[in-house]
Amino acid sequence: MLAGAAAGMATPVITSAIGGTPALAAPLEANGFRGRPRPRRITLFAEELPGDMVGYGLAPGEATVPGPVLEMWEGETLEIQLVNNTDHRLSIHPHGVEYDTESDGSPLNDSFNAPGECRTYVWRSRTPYRAEDGAWMPGSAGYWHYHDHAMGTDHGTEGLTRGLYGALVVRRRGDILPDRQYTIVFNGTTINNRVAPEAPIFEARLGERVEFIAISHGNSSHTFHLHGHRWADNRTGMLAGPDDPTPTIDNKDLNPGSSFGFQVIAGKGVGPGAWMYHCHMQVHSDDGMTGLFLVRNEDGSLPPGAEEALRRYHAHFS
Repeated sequence: MLAGAAAGMATPVITSAIGGTPALAAPLEANGFRGRPRPRRITLFAEELPGDMVGYGLAPGEATVPGPVLEMWEGETLEIQLVNNTDHRLSIHPHGVEYDTESDGSPLNDSFNAPGECRTYVWRSRTPYRAEDGAWMPGSAGYWHYHDHAMGTDHGTEGLTRGLYGALVVRRRGDILPDRQYTIVFNGTTINNRVAPEAPIFEARLGERVEFIAISHGNSSHTFHLHGHRWADNRTGMLAGPDDPTPTIDNKDLNPGSSFGFQVIAGKGVGPGAWMYHCHMQVHSDDGMTGLFLVRNEDGSLPPGAEEALRRYHAHFS
């Protein structure tokens, strides 16, 4: 019973791949742009979904909420051909990367897709570089996100409410790639437009490296808390060495438009089990802003107590 229920509630993770090749990386060059490879092209489809939701997908009929995780290496350019298969005006707008006004994704710059229209958006990323005045400028690496900016209002309020959003990850040379990757979006008082017991149940096996990308939309402030696991409060969630003074946390503010990401080793130090994640605004968690991070044994079997915990999770909010 547990295996089927958990699998049915796990959010699909569709990655616009960086190739799965850690050796691939953009060179560190002046201005962060020279020597980068040719633009990589992908196509996204915006489609209506059951439950009055709308999502992005990498192929017709594959739209999800959240949309696919889009990944880039620093220094790379991504050309996104967005196909609007809905009857609504919509767009795609990124955080954390560079783009021209034509790729802004906002009606202010006449940058959107009319119903049925196909439009290309171009996103650029940089490696760290030294400016003319000698100062070092930051690169684009980080856990960012993308979303609609045109449906319903000029700010895309309807599109965001209905699920037109997803994660954008920009990697830096040397970054460790995860075994599993999950996107968690606090949208209003929902998680990925759902509430418990329909909120996502994410799974991993003991010892796997799991990457979480946390994003927030809507009008409410939140705090994201993961039970049993901690991470460093920096770009990657990992310490650079034994003397790294970065604070270690297990709870972080997540306000509208903000995002962060981190990696943990599933069950490290605490063992397998059904670990909660939730908003720590008590009224929000009581109203269903909570889900489960199910850490199985190394062989994929269920640890003692996990099935009972899942039953309690369902019964508590039924």
